[in-house]
Amino acid sequence: MHSIRRKRGYAFLRSARFLSRFRKSTEAASFSGNRVELFRHGGDFFPAMLEGFNSATSHICLEFYIIRNDRIGDLFARSLAEAAGRGIPVHLIYDYIGCLETPAAYFRELEKAGVRCVPFNRPPFRKGLGWFDRRNHRKYACIDGARVFLGSLNIGDEYAGFGESVGTWRDVGVRIDGAVAGEFLRMFRETWAEETGTPPAGLPAATASPPGTGAAHVMVVNGAPHHTHSFIRSSFRMAIAGAAKSVRIITPYFVPGPRVVRSLLRAAMRGVRIQILLPAISDVPLVNIASRAYLSPLLKEGVEIYERKGTVLHAKVMLIDGCWATLGSANLDFRSFHRNYEVNVIVDHTGFGTQINQMFDEDLSRSGRITLEAHESRGWFERLLERLCDPIRRFL
Repeated sequence: MHSIRRKRGYAFLRSARFLSRFRKSTEAASFSGNRVELFRHGGDFFPAMLEGFNSATSHICLEFYIIRNDRIGDLFARSLAEAAGRGIPVHLIYDYIGCLETPAAYFRELEKAGVRCVPFNRPPFRKGLGWFDRRNHRKYACIDGARVFLGSLNIGDEYAGFGESVGTWRDVGVRIDGAVAGEFLRMFRETWAEETGTPPAGLPAATASPPGTGAAHVMVVNGAPHHTHSFIRSSFRMAIAGAAKSVRIITPYFVPGPRVVRSLLRAAMRGVRIQILLPAISDVPLVNIASRAYLSPLLKEGVEIYERKGTVLHAKVMLIDGCWATLGSANLDFRSFHRNYEVNVIVDHTGFGTQINQMFDEDLSRSGRITLEAHESRGWFERLLERLCDPIRRFL
């Protein structure tokens, strides 16, 4: 099996047998004929998304984990208010915990402008603090049931630039036009109904698939804590298991757990080149400490691990064999696997994969490699901190 994969390369990922197993393990929705555009930086993503709001003709629905009351948050609110003022139904789900620092007046003003807003998981204090662990970590905008903007970008100034300073993060997004947008509309309607008890007014119950305008095959993996097992984790593990030549990973939070580590080790042992890009500077330093415990076995098996310098790395991308790209809201950590509502897309398109490869190479040129020798020589205090993180890794 391994020799067959090495000879055929990415053809294995496209085989009927592999795709059938992948969809069964992840419950992925699958769509052909999509057009995909990569935005390598938030400074490219946000102007395109705001222009999408301005050109909407039917409806706009959005889910975002964090929405800040800053410059980009103001542009975001004004664009949505203008769309609502044109008579476009606009529905927004924001995470209550993620937006704790955003004044309630921000959402009240949106409501006054005609944008229907729902906080995800508003705290039921009478039930104690169990609600706190349930988050909607998705980040996407679906427009007219025909195009979708998504990635790892929240709404805030730090996400909206070109990522070469600590105040301007390194992030990535994508626009997809085609039938896949209908799955995001379906997912949005489902989440809205779960939170409010009623379907969103003004949105179609279903959307007809627009004619195919591109060559990309796209799958959507929807993760939620009520699923019997983690579809997000399964999608990562199966993609790694299908790799014949290469696995390239960009992730800001690397607390993958033993199953994902085993998948990476198996791939490395059958000759797959694995490169993992982590942040040198993290917005959650505790996660950086916790991630160190997973590096030794990977480094010993020849996995290349790098740290991106000069900015906070927030992008979440995995590329298999140069053609099978996964990106979206999910991190390689327990929270994304088991506790968050997440959404990732898998884009199967050689041209798109080439763009991801070029982006990875650019980030690699700004990174330093972690060697096994340097990692093993870290001090006793750092090792102590790693051990202290053991009991809380599943909650990071």
